[in-house]
Formats: sequence, C-alpha cells, structure tokens
Amino acid sequence: MEKKEWYFEYELQYNRPGLLGDISTLLGMLSINIVMINGIENARRGMLILSHSDDNVERLKTILEKVETIKIRKLRKPTLRDRLAVRHGKYIHRDTEDRKTVRFVRDEFGLLVDFMAELFKSDGHKLIGVRGMPRVGKTESIVAGSVSANKKWLFVSSTLLKQTVRNKLIDGEYGEDYIYIIDGVVSQQRANEQHWQLIREIMQLPATKVVEHPDVFIQATEYTIDDFDYIIEIRRDDEEEITYEIMERQHNFDQGFSMFDF
Repeated sequence: MEKKEWYFEYELQYNRPGLLGDISTLLGMLSINIVMINGIENARRGMLILSHSDDNVERLKTILEKVETIKIRKLRKPTLRDRLAVRHGKYIHRDTEDRKTVRFVRDEFGLLVDFMAELFKSDGHKLIGVRGMPRVGKTESIVAGSVSANKKWLFVSSTLLKQTVRNKLIDGEYGEDYIYIIDGVVSQQRANEQHWQLIREIMQLPATKVVEHPDVFIQATEYTIDDFDYIIEIRRDDEEEITYEIMERQHNFDQGFSMFDF
C-alpha cells in the first residue's frame, strides 16, 4: 500500500523536557514516518508525516487527544500553506474578508518566493495580482519565484531595468514554461493599442500571468479583481498602507517612471 502524507500540528500546553521524543516514539510505534518538522508560530509545532494506514493516523489522533501537555490543531492532508509553514516556521497570512488575498512583509522574502514558486509550478491558466508600494520587492520576488519554479519570465510591461512596453512576442516566447509579467501602471500610462492587443492575447494563453498593480490594470481592461486567482500584498511592515496617490504624484513629476524601478 502506498504511503500517504499528512500534516500534523499541535500546540504546546506545557513544554516539558522529552515531550517531542515521546511523540516521535509514538509515531514510530504506529509505523508513521516524520518527513519534516518545525516550530510554528505561537508555541506550535508542525510535522509532515507519512503513513501506510489511515487507521494508524486515526489511532494517533485518539491517543494524543488524551494527552494534556499538547492540543491537536490540525491533522489533515497537507495544503500548500501547511507545507510552507513547516518549511519556514510561520504561516502565510490571508485577508480575513477576502481569502484569496495573502499578505507578506519584506522580511518574509524567502517564504514569499517559495509561495510564488509553488503557484508557478501548477499548470493551467492562472492570474496573479501583486500589490505593493515602490521598491518593496514585487518584481524581484516574481523573478526569484520563476527561477525557483524552473520557469522562464518575460516582461510584457515593466520598469525593472528600463521602461519595457512590448507590442508583440516572437515565436519562442509562447508556452506554458513562461511567466508573463505585466506592470499595470506602465501599461495604463504608456501603452498603445498594439500593446493591449498583445495583453489580450497573452491573457488567453494556458500559462501564468502576474500583474503588478492589479487595481490600476483593471481600470484599463475588461477584467475585474474577481478574475484573479490570487492577490499577493507585500509591505515593508504590517502597518504600511498600499496607496496609489504617492505613485501618481511621482509619475507626474518624473515622466521617466524611475520610481517604479523596483
């Protein structure tokens, strides 16, 4: 029988010496293997485990529910958030009102890149929006996520090195191996009809599209925020407000778009 993977997370009620060893021994007695283990936020510990038997996993749950020193928080088939939590020791935070919006701060760059890479690895049409103020790491995280996912990236519109506004692709630039990156501000302010025709073409491709400044992008297209599969927000700290007023004032001052070089 093939082994199945589970995510097991518990919260410490009393962190006595030898507790982890006791739990590991119990897992071994039930023929359950530990794949990865890490401390998670707020006195929690998470594990990815493997078991041939669903019944043994259920026995594990029954036994540990009677243990007073821990409280089981999760025992389930692992989600993407679970895997990343074990890998990085912290959870990805979602918006309480819009569950497809996930939030990161600049110090969580490694977690952010891993999250993007996992999204980029999946097949099919995927539309991802990235919100954030200038120079917070939007473009670099997209490129790093592409590299981690072994994908090629292509700037349809960008100001990473210099202003880029593409009007067409060459034959070798089509395919599921590409991550198409669009800067909503640059496209709105600088693009011509040929560029928008290219964007409409790219949006129909069975590949991942990443739109920086999605709120600006939808103002110039027939798309809405509901069309995005994920919205990723990046801040310097938890209190930073993402606003476009500062960006618009800077654009009026500097027609070279230098402030968007991030």
